[in-house]
Amino acid sequence: MSNADFERILETSDEWIVSRTGMRERRYASDAQASSDLATHAADHALKRAGLRAEDIDCFIVATVTPDYQFPATACIVAANLGAVGKPAFDIEIACSGFIYGLPMAASFVRSGIFRRVMIVGVETLSRIMNFNDRGTSILFGDGAGATIVERTSAGADCFLDCELGADGSNPELLFVKSGGSRHPMTTAALAAGEDKVQMSGREIFKYAVNTMVGTAKLVLARSGLTTNDVNWIIPHQANLRIIEAAAKRLHVPRKKIVVNIENYGNTSSASIPIALSETIERGVLHEGDVILFTGFGGGLSWGSVAWRWSY
Repeated sequence: MSNADFERILETSDEWIVSRTGMRERRYASDAQASSDLATHAADHALKRAGLRAEDIDCFIVATVTPDYQFPATACIVAANLGAVGKPAFDIEIACSGFIYGLPMAASFVRSGIFRRVMIVGVETLSRIMNFNDRGTSILFGDGAGATIVERTSAGADCFLDCELGADGSNPELLFVKSGGSRHPMTTAALAAGEDKVQMSGREIFKYAVNTMVGTAKLVLARSGLTTNDVNWIIPHQANLRIIEAAAKRLHVPRKKIVVNIENYGNTSSASIPIALSETIERGVLHEGDVILFTGFGGGLSWGSVAWRWSY
C-alpha cells in the first residue's frame, strides 16, 4: 500500500506522509491470511536460518495485539502449524513494546535453565483494525511478522546485558481500540461509531515516545557500564522516523548506527524490531560481540530498552 494509493482515498500526499512519518509504503495481509499465518512463515524462516527443527524449540512466545481469536493464544496455533504440539506457548499483548518485553522474558527462561531455546514472534495484521477514513492513523500501520530464537550459547557467555521496562495505564485512550473488551463490549452502535478501530492522540504519543526511549536507553547503558560510543547498532521500534531521529539526536548517536526500514513497512508494531533485526542479519553487518540496543514504545502506554551482546 503505497503513499500514492492513499492519495486516491484520502486528502493527503506523498510529500505530506514522508515529511511527517518517513513512510513510503506498507504491506497488508491478504484476506485469507491471519496473524498466525504470517507468524508461522517468519518462524519457519528463523528455524531454517538457525538450522533447527520446530521440536528443538522449548517454548513459543507470540507478541501481538491482533490475534487470530480472543482465545486461544495465537502462539498455540503457530506451534501447532510448525509441528510442535505439546510445547508451551503463550501470547503477550503490550502493543508495539511486545518484542522489547518478550526478549528479556526469553532470556530469563534460558538463563534460569527452564528452557534451552525460546522463540519470540512479533506479528500484526493491523490493517484489520484500521479506520481508513482517518488520515492520522491509517497511513501509519502495516502488517508483518518477525521471529527470533534465543538459546544458550555453547561458550556460556551471557549476551543479555540489561533491560529497563515501564508502563503507564492511567490514560489508555491515548492509544487504544475502545470496544471489544470487557470494559466496552462490541455492539452494533460501537461498530457504527468505528470503535473497533485504532484511535490515537499523536502529539502526546510523540513526546512520550521520545522521552521514554531516551530515558530507558540511558539507564540500560549506564547499568551495563557502556556509553553510546560502545553501541554498534541501535534497532528501534519503527513507529515514526521523526521519533527515531529525535531520540538519536538526544542520545548523540550517528545515523549510520541506527537501523531504519520504516519507509518500506510502516509501523508493524511488535513485528517491527524483529523484522529490522532479520534484515540487519541478512545485510551481513552484525559481528560477534557487537552491542545492540533495542528500544521501543507502544500502547499501554508501555516502553523499554534492552542491551544485548550479539553472539550467533
